[in-house]
Amino acid sequence: MLSGTLLFCLLVLIMAGLSIRERVKISLLRESALDSFPESKASPLSQAVLNLVGLAGGIYLSLVMLLEFLKIELPSRVPVGQVQVEPVAAVSIALAIIQPFVFRLFVLRRR
Repeated sequence: MLSGTLLFCLLVLIMAGLSIRERVKISLLRESALDSFPESKASPLSQAVLNLVGLAGGIYLSLVMLLEFLKIELPSRVPVGQVQVEPVAAVSIALAIIQPFVFRLFVLRRR
């Protein structure tokens, strides 16, 4: 069971890393198009991590409000191997991780 948990954690870290890398690329493309004055600013990596965490937090709050409004009861923890995760938080971070890849697909389809 420990190897399954380790594999799950490794998969989540790899996907988060790929998502952050994609966010850095998107941020650099947007930044190069703006031609703004370079004052003190955060690195693309820190902006990508901030974007990932902020998006996941926004999704989490929206899902919590939706579930509360609809009076849907979910278990507080769900076991994934030996790790216990909150289902709404897991869905939120998963959606935030795949968001830049879906964005890339929409951009490619528009061309």
